[in-house]
Amino acid sequence: MQFALVIASLGLAGFCGLLARRLRRLNNLETGLGGAIAVMASEVDRLEKAICAARDEASAAGEALAVEVRRARGERAAWELRQRIGDAAGPNARPARSRRLRKRMESLDA
Repeated sequence: MQFALVIASLGLAGFCGLLARRLRRLNNLETGLGGAIAVMASEVDRLEKAICAARDEASAAGEALAVEVRRARGERAAWELRQRIGDAAGPNARPARSRRLRKRMESLDA
């Protein structure tokens, strides 16, 4: 019985040695899986930073576009109001000019 236990323990010791050697090779940072994991972890970090930067840039562009759309809507409403005022004044009415434009026109006529 003791002889069988000694044989079994020697077999397990050899198996543990084999597993330890394989684990060392697997965790080698240059050629093993450990190196691949380290490279992948750094790539994931880099991609996360790129995604955050792209998200921030898209948010800023969306906000700028919203401001431009609001400004364009305001300009269109003002243009439509001018058109309505012009139509209401009649076909022979002279379009109203701003003070600055009138001064320029007067200086050009002189």
